[in-house]
Amino acid sequence: MLQTQKFMFTSGFATQVIAPVGQGQPDFVSAPVHWVSTVIAAHPVAWNVPFAAVQLLLGAGLLVRSTARVALAASIAWALGVWYFGEGLGGLASGHASLITGAPGAALLYAILAAAAWPRADAAQEAPARWLPFAWTAVWLGGAILQVLPRQDSGRSVASAITAGTDGGPAHLAHLTASAGSWAAHHGLLTVVVLTVLEVLIGVGALVRATRVPSVVLGLSLTLDFWVLGQHFGMLYSGQATDPDTAAPLALMAIALLASGSGQEPLHEHATKVAVQPRAVANL
Repeated sequence: MLQTQKFMFTSGFATQVIAPVGQGQPDFVSAPVHWVSTVIAAHPVAWNVPFAAVQLLLGAGLLVRSTARVALAASIAWALGVWYFGEGLGGLASGHASLITGAPGAALLYAILAAAAWPRADAAQEAPARWLPFAWTAVWLGGAILQVLPRQDSGRSVASAITAGTDGGPAHLAHLTASAGSWAAHHGLLTVVVLTVLEVLIGVGALVRATRVPSVVLGLSLTLDFWVLGQHFGMLYSGQATDPDTAAPLALMAIALLASGSGQEPLHEHATKVAVQPRAVANL
């Protein structure tokens, strides 16, 4: 639905949304992004109509069991294409990416969630893929690494990440981000250390079932903080947003992990094990 906003049918979609993501990045990222933005800018309406239609069809296809597999497969391909050509690999090659500002890119997280939601042969098994905690860990440990890279490891860099892009936004949001940015700038070392330690704990904690729930809850809380302070609600108020940014899919990943992180064995799996062990049942 965001793709059907009036702005998306103008050349501004290409020049103001897509083109900037390639700036300051290596040629293998910037060149394809520049090419795509140039092609779209030449005929914005002709390109945006199918863009919106494809996304609406994918969304509808996910809601129908008979088309879910096809829609998930197509959404993975679409998301990876958007991640490269529309998000510039989430800015990971720029040296300025962080979880605060939306790394590793919303589209990549959409692809991961689509793979984790792939229907299993057993229709009764609705839990997400068992490898999802490892994906969560990779995101947060990757975020910790990004946070300590040069040009990222100072209070000023964190403050810049928090306050960038607030022009034209709600006054109360600008005031909140300005206050948070000022605090981060004046407590640089503390800010970087706390963020890095929290991201490591959130990532590693998800690998141990006993600590999965508290670490994921902490990650969900920090994700929502990033959504407000660094991602500014995905700038949904601007009329130029293409998605709600990485906080939404990361929060969905957290909810999926919480739903499967109790450590209790699913009832149908327990029943299956009992059924194939008649002697154990007889002994009982």
